[in-house]
Amino acid sequence: MTSPTAANAAPDKLDGTVLKIASVVVLGAIMSILDVTVVSVALPTFATEFDTTYATVAWTMTAYTLALATVIPVTGWAADRFGTKRLYMTALVLFVLGSVLCSFAWDITSLIGFRVLQGLGGGMLMPLGMTIMTKAAGPDRVGRVMAVLGIPMLLGPIGGPILGGWLIEAASWHWIFLINLPIGIIALAAAFIILPSDNASPSESFDFLGMLLLSPGLALFLFGVSSIPEVGTVASARVLVSGAIGLALIVAFVFHALRKDHPLIDLHLFKNRQLSVAVITTSLFIVAFMGAGLLFPSYFIQVGGHTTLAAGLLMAPQGIGAMLTMPVAGRLVDKIGPGKIVLTGLPLILIGLGVFTQVASDSPTWLLMGALFVMGMGMGCTMMPLMTAAIVTLSNEQVARGSTLMNIVQQTAGSIGTAVMSVVLTNQLLDRGLDSQTVAMQHVPEVAAQEPPGMVDQVLSQAADAFGNTFLVATVLIALTLIPAFMLPRKKSVNPRLEAEDAPTVMMH
Repeated sequence: MTSPTAANAAPDKLDGTVLKIASVVVLGAIMSILDVTVVSVALPTFATEFDTTYATVAWTMTAYTLALATVIPVTGWAADRFGTKRLYMTALVLFVLGSVLCSFAWDITSLIGFRVLQGLGGGMLMPLGMTIMTKAAGPDRVGRVMAVLGIPMLLGPIGGPILGGWLIEAASWHWIFLINLPIGIIALAAAFIILPSDNASPSESFDFLGMLLLSPGLALFLFGVSSIPEVGTVASARVLVSGAIGLALIVAFVFHALRKDHPLIDLHLFKNRQLSVAVITTSLFIVAFMGAGLLFPSYFIQVGGHTTLAAGLLMAPQGIGAMLTMPVAGRLVDKIGPGKIVLTGLPLILIGLGVFTQVASDSPTWLLMGALFVMGMGMGCTMMPLMTAAIVTLSNEQVARGSTLMNIVQQTAGSIGTAVMSVVLTNQLLDRGLDSQTVAMQHVPEVAAQEPPGMVDQVLSQAADAFGNTFLVATVLIALTLIPAFMLPRKKSVNPRLEAEDAPTVMMH
């Protein structure tokens, strides 16, 4: 437990001890988040190397996400039971072990299996990191803590595609996984030395029934949703059966959790109005923003004809924009509350996305990079303030469960957003008699030379329209996010932990 003195020693800034702890947490989070963006670049390489379809290699990403969603619900209880330091180090070992095994994969099936192991470790890193950082910094500095944890979310979109493209071109696909080995060893040593010793005091029995309902429920539901782009319709038995069973298990968990005193995920947290509003706002935001984020590199590569590495570089302005606003937003949210910050960020995202609804096959690169920069500035004012809004009013005992809840929301909404935007884009292309491979082939000189005059321009123009209409769906979702965002507090939140520090009950710790 962080003592009141430590938590409030320097209320206006993060002290050296907290920054050291932050460096450990950020190292782990960087590996987990970078891994998603690096692997997305390698999907065409996997399809060639393992002689399989794009739909099959996409499961190297889906399997990782499913593993994340499955393990996150258990993380809150495990942190209470075994201590955050021990569990964090275990998560690092699992993630690094999974990474090394992925680099030795001999076929696509083994790669997908090893990605599951990676996801089991990666799924624990972010919620544990949030719990460790929130307890170390104290309630008055949650906004600044979230800004620090936002660093990996900035570096992922900037560095992932660039690093992945470079490693594949300069070495081989194996190195996109092996790069995690040295980083993981450093993170493990730093965690052992820097993180405070565990003082685990489990006061709750493990909700075994809750785990049997929620973890498979989330996995099956997300499996169904993630299958939509591959099968091409919601009416497929694979989508409907797995999705329905998963949803039924989740609903059963909700009824179970509401009757149980210490459930796997504490749904009683939703009695906290601020957390409920933050969850709704975050869900809508993640579906739209993460779904659209999947499309940007695809547009640059398939319609714009850029290389994978060039597409990664073109995405950099988004991360730079977020890098400028996120630290400022982190400081301000502690002083004026998250509402005003989020209501500044969402219109900026709307402006940036609005440009992409009008994309053509020859849209000026400078205009699109500028739009991404504006979107990045908006993201820096949105993501972490929403996390802060959810966490800041929770007591010390609720922080681990609150962090777990928000991470489940993020992973689930991200998976839904990816599936929704993939389906919309696929259908938009099919309506024009196109598919992704046909569009991409227009940039191959040998193929283009065989096309009738003007055909290449026509195909790319139609593809650009399909992307523009898909970006319009994301823009509408961001606009809808403004509705719950208006209900976020627009002044500094009163945190129950501040009162608890002066209360006699603190003696029991």
